[in-house]
Amino acid sequence: MNKDQYLERILEIGIELTSEKNNNKLLEKMINEAVAITNCDAATLYLLKNNELAFKIMITKSQNVYKGFDDENINLPNVEMKEENVCSYCAIKKTFVNINNVYSSNQFDFSGPKKYDALTGYHTKSMLVIPMCDSKDNVIGVLQLINKMENGKIVPFSNDDGLILRSLGSMAAIAITNMLYLEEIKNQMESFVASFAKAIDKRTPYNATHTRKVTEYAVILSNKINEEYEKNNFNEYFDQERQEILKLSAGLHDIGKMIVPLTVMNKETRLSSKLEKIEARIKYIKSLYEIDYLKNNISNEAYCHKINELDNMLLDINKINTIGFLNDEYKEKVKYYDSLYYTNDTNNIKYLESDEVKDLLVIKGTLTNEERQIMESHVKYTKEILEQVHLSGKYKNIIQFASQHHEYLDGSGYPLGLKKEDLALESRILTIVDIYDALTCTDRPYKKPIPVEKAFSILEAMANEGKLDLELVLLFKDAILNN
Repeated sequence: MNKDQYLERILEIGIELTSEKNNNKLLEKMINEAVAITNCDAATLYLLKNNELAFKIMITKSQNVYKGFDDENINLPNVEMKEENVCSYCAIKKTFVNINNVYSSNQFDFSGPKKYDALTGYHTKSMLVIPMCDSKDNVIGVLQLINKMENGKIVPFSNDDGLILRSLGSMAAIAITNMLYLEEIKNQMESFVASFAKAIDKRTPYNATHTRKVTEYAVILSNKINEEYEKNNFNEYFDQERQEILKLSAGLHDIGKMIVPLTVMNKETRLSSKLEKIEARIKYIKSLYEIDYLKNNISNEAYCHKINELDNMLLDINKINTIGFLNDEYKEKVKYYDSLYYTNDTNNIKYLESDEVKDLLVIKGTLTNEERQIMESHVKYTKEILEQVHLSGKYKNIIQFASQHHEYLDGSGYPLGLKKEDLALESRILTIVDIYDALTCTDRPYKKPIPVEKAFSILEAMANEGKLDLELVLLFKDAILNN
């Protein structure tokens, strides 16, 4: 291979290295190309870690030795950064070293290679050692090549080999540095999401595992989709990057709850803390009736009737406060108690105040319409918070996916009333798994968990109403029930 061919191949390799997304595959490609270009028999790639050179990949073709591939760990001690060691010298001085014959060289301590030769019967002769420097001239590793071969014989490496492979090493180092930088950004993003997810779930005892479970379920469903894709039953696929974005979106889908007041977030009963106020008022009204009785302002029969009515009212209110669904009977009782007053010459006291009546008349759940609107606003806040983070590149879609997990295919969801054609697959997945966890979770004191089979019946019913993607619901059901 002449110089022009070398340069052409180096350019081709440079393109290949910069397009490689896997760190270990990049290193494997780099050492394989170095061996091929120089036609050497053996090579070792070291990475600089904690000011030592760690063995990463080793090749000895004549002995069929290939270690470190597929991220295999090489159980050898790291090389100390001492100049008497040729690899360390190259890293310290940032220069390549070309040794024609290891056994006749006194420049470095070659006791290691000679010991290896004695144990294995190998014969180390020519050696080329090259530092791998990134764009800032920082050494990230060292490439050691051994025994260049020509016509079946060991020959010295040429200076051109050194120059060309130093270029190759620099390209690999820059590619690795860029990859590590991207990995650092990814790790920062994941830690950011994990921190916020923990903060969201810690903020209320009734959301303790929700974010984590939604993320787990989203991964389960995306993996099921991939299985169906492999069978040609689904036309979309979640590669590693797409699944990563889905997981981050799941982790941030409820970040807007950081702004929702805890009085709404933690409202486990209709009245919440207002029950104590009602109990105190009833006790006070009872005392007023007792005073009226002692002053002979009311009869014993009237007094007993009032006290009995207040006791029954308190029993009913306690039942209504925690009941899942408000039926017509209880609705009429609330309206009746709302009409009652205690009156005398100086007092006119309603048994129930207007806001208490509104709470007690909540048909299902614990939130009034106003409180539900506040709770639903968390999706709007999710979008606003994430927009302030200035997510870009592959992360920009997180804003869309995370803020659409309450939208339905028929446009009846919130906050924007989007329809099927407006919703990405990721958004539809998050909607389904979010509802599923809300139905089956065990950490909500205001509701009992629904059995898995019943939860999927509800999801299928919602899909048949046009709210959810039926195909995704059935795939998720299959994944959960057969997991």
